[in-house]
Amino acid sequence: MIELVETEPGKWRVARNNTPVARSELPCPTVISDTMPPTEQVDGKFYESKAAFRAVGRALGLTEVGNERPKPKQRATNARAVKETRRQSLRKAIARYKAGERPRGARDRAE
Repeated sequence: MIELVETEPGKWRVARNNTPVARSELPCPTVISDTMPPTEQVDGKFYESKAAFRAVGRALGLTEVGNERPKPKQRATNARAVKETRRQSLRKAIARYKAGERPRGARDRAE
């Protein structure tokens, strides 16, 4: 027989055996350690500390892959005149395309 449990007034769900989430007894189980296996940096030395390894890389002007922050993209300008020029250019290109004009070599690429 299915056993139901009331979760809220008028809302029911099937009773399940809930297993507790696996947690460590340590106070901060999600701390990332600073230690790593001995790894050679471009200066020829081996490092076991992530902080020291990164400090040497930064001092030598290297970028750690996956650690860089991409710069936000920005539009060249928000000036009304520039926007209107851009729209006019697009309208002109669309009109030329509808009139049958194609870029050179487009026919060769289509075949």
